[in-house]
Amino acid sequence: MLSKNVFLQGIFSFSGQGLSTPELIDESLTHRVPDGVVNQALYFRGGNTSDDVIVVSLVRDGAVMRLFPIGARADTHVPLRVVEDIIGGSEIALHVAAPAGVDGQVVVDLGMVEV
Repeated sequence: MLSKNVFLQGIFSFSGQGLSTPELIDESLTHRVPDGVVNQALYFRGGNTSDDVIVVSLVRDGAVMRLFPIGARADTHVPLRVVEDIIGGSEIALHVAAPAGVDGQVVVDLGMVEV
């Protein structure tokens, strides 16, 4: 069985609109799982340069799958170890929410495998 690694990663600026108002971090942090393939998330790593907690959301087809809170000037590493399969045709994306008026940069690295 052939597999393909997929990574959504980078460093991006954000401007908070409120913790209950997540927004797509960047268009490059979206991925459509090819038809006939199963995607499995393996890990999430993230960092936050701001002085406030932020929340990165893993979103599948417009619905939140997982929340990753990242403390002020802190980082997080969450091993997902194939929590659930994401079927072909699904679109996944990373969103960020921060308190209103908070600006900073977020570092994200979501590692996945498609089989």
